[in-house]
Amino acid sequence: MTTATLIQIRVNDKPVEVPEGQSLSALLTQLEMPLQATAVALNEDIVARSEWETTVLNTGDRIALFQAIAGG
Repeated sequence: MTTATLIQIRVNDKPVEVPEGQSLSALLTQLEMPLQATAVALNEDIVARSEWETTVLNTGDRIALFQAIAGG
């Protein structure tokens, strides 16, 4: 049995370990984020929802998660 290599990233300024090669989409699922109401910045660049599945996380990446809030 082989174990996945873990890498360290930061999510909203908190250290998080994820398996090497993990996609942004898998991270959001792991964090139980409501996908329809979430916006994501990777290293200060907004990532389009259509790119979440193909965006692979790397050591040291900084993720900022934003949730839409209804109201006015």
